[in-house]
Amino acid sequence: MTDLPTDVTGRPLELRDVDLDAFLHPKTIVLIGASETPYKSNSAMTTKFKAWSDKNHATFIPVHPKYETVLGEKCYPTIFDVPGDIDLAIILTPKAVDTFEEVLQRKAKFAVIFAAGFAETGEEGEALQERLTNLVDNGAVRLMGPNTNLNAFEDFRDDLEGRSIALVTQSGHQGRPVFQGQELGIKITHWAPTGNEVDLEFADFASYFADQPEVAVVAAYIEGFKDGRTLMLAADHAAALRKPMVIVKVGRTDEGTAMAKAHTGHLTGSDAVTSAVFRQYGVTRVDGLDELLETSAAFARTQPPKGDGVIVYAISGGTGAHFADMAAAAGLNLPELTEETQRILHDGLIPEFLRVKNPVDCGGPPVASKAGRIIIDTILADPNCSALVVPITGAVDMFSKPMVRDIIAASKETEKPIFVVWGAPAGTDDTFYLRLLDGGIPTFRTFGNCIGAMKAYFDYWSFAERYHSPFADAPREPLPAAAEAKAILAEAKASGGGALSEHQSKRLLATYGIPSSRDELAVDPDAAVAAAESIGYPVVMKISSPDLLHKSDLGLVKVGVADADAVRATFDDFIAKARAAGGADVRIEGVLVAEMVSGGVETVVGVSHDPLFGPVVMVGLGGIFIEVLKDVTFRVPPFGADEAERMLHELQGYPLLEGVRGADPADVPALVDVILKVQRLAQDLSGEIAELDINPLVVKSHGAVALDALVVPQ
Repeated sequence: MTDLPTDVTGRPLELRDVDLDAFLHPKTIVLIGASETPYKSNSAMTTKFKAWSDKNHATFIPVHPKYETVLGEKCYPTIFDVPGDIDLAIILTPKAVDTFEEVLQRKAKFAVIFAAGFAETGEEGEALQERLTNLVDNGAVRLMGPNTNLNAFEDFRDDLEGRSIALVTQSGHQGRPVFQGQELGIKITHWAPTGNEVDLEFADFASYFADQPEVAVVAAYIEGFKDGRTLMLAADHAAALRKPMVIVKVGRTDEGTAMAKAHTGHLTGSDAVTSAVFRQYGVTRVDGLDELLETSAAFARTQPPKGDGVIVYAISGGTGAHFADMAAAAGLNLPELTEETQRILHDGLIPEFLRVKNPVDCGGPPVASKAGRIIIDTILADPNCSALVVPITGAVDMFSKPMVRDIIAASKETEKPIFVVWGAPAGTDDTFYLRLLDGGIPTFRTFGNCIGAMKAYFDYWSFAERYHSPFADAPREPLPAAAEAKAILAEAKASGGGALSEHQSKRLLATYGIPSSRDELAVDPDAAVAAAESIGYPVVMKISSPDLLHKSDLGLVKVGVADADAVRATFDDFIAKARAAGGADVRIEGVLVAEMVSGGVETVVGVSHDPLFGPVVMVGLGGIFIEVLKDVTFRVPPFGADEAERMLHELQGYPLLEGVRGADPADVPALVDVILKVQRLAQDLSGEIAELDINPLVVKSHGAVALDALVVPQ
């Protein structure tokens, strides 16, 4: 295995280099377990690979100890008897792992294990897969599977024009509807069914497919990613090439997650974090396989937009209004056409009483005349039109035929995309639906799928214009602050371990320059009074104990303590309550005396450890709102200041930071600075910290200050 450069967390900064040409275009295929006995599954696979080899000018070599020949080809008893180099070994034997050991010894370049019965089946299968993993890790043969199928070696249509879709799936059956898009005229050129991904994984194929000149978009059905960092690197690679990714990712619910584990043996990770990574790297997430095909086809059949204005053109006012209403609700921009364009449309093309601002309603009859094409060209020429959408809800032959003809012809003479909805029920009249697809038009069956694809289209190209890879700037060595922070963690561990107290947590934040409220730890009433007088009344008092983390719930926080007598009384009260709540062994450092901080917006910034992605940074509304509203968002390091600011714009509560009802705007740059410092802390201490919460972090009109903090070591 080649050593790859890593960042400060130990995660790779580059994808491994796998020569998938030799896998997808092998010159020599050895099929172990070959058969031509009727009605056996191995026979069907043998026949398929023999045909594929003949068509693709590959040498096909069957292996089976019982046969002299298979399908007219000499059959060898073992792989050790096969002469020459082997590009691809296909394993169809029941004891696939044993056979793979032989393939390793024979030094084939690639192998495929189709058999199931591995980690997706339980403990026994997990042990078998672990054995297979160890063989792969210590060998030089790249492996697809196990629990995969034949789809990488399908016959793809070569008579379709334009740019194509490349497909990666962890379930062969789930990829079938996308592959069958070829029957509708949608070009597909690659399909990798990765199965359990013991070795070859989504990232290997996605990055390879993005490199292919004919591929415009990578589509995928994923049950669980093998590695969060390789997903990010593959998405980063595709983004650099301006190749969109569209993915169905199951596991949104507990039920879906459980099924994914049962089917492919993957850890699915946190779904919210996965969605955040998709946003971070411009990946379009869809739910249905129909959306996967139609959205991917829309990307393959369009060029980047110039602007974001969507014009709706329909033969029915009701259709146009319905579509426009849904489009606007989804956040698409529907500008009015210019007054000059409206004048032209009403000048003998569309009756004066019909609306031509946006949506444009022609009423129907004009499309059956020469006016039909002129209307389309006039709309496309308008400077406010970046994309035209034509919703057609039902087939009307006298209108459909000329309208489809004119849409296709107009699309050949413009760079602006034309999206069409053909809503007539499948089977009632598919003639013009298929004609639109053959004409290279992004065509949809439903308003919802069309609007989703258009939103993805504009969002992706907006992302692509601003995107800068964060991996070039990823830190490779820890800051000097890491040593100070680790010393605090070691000190906490030596004193009994577990979570750090608020006092210790804030000391750790300070090592990375994260500002906290002015606090002093008092170990007796006199010290508490001295601290309060130094800070200035009124003050906040809080117990400081690594064993009592939910201080407010236990009545161990008091705000507005106004004089020395109150400070002494509060100190004694807190110590008594803490001992009662924590028992005889409770660790009490003392009482924190803190400055009163008023005003500002309460936010939360935190770190958690995701099993798939490692350290994850969270931002949201703080205080009680995090528990009630759960208005939070995530990013996975590395990311820059621009991405941190985009995190904030994802929050429903972002207007609070802008200032509402006369309040001053919050210091967003100061909040971004804290986010970036927390990110760096999370990277430098990746193996040391399981969780960090700064809640609340009050963002004032000038600056941000942590009022409370909690650090949980690994």
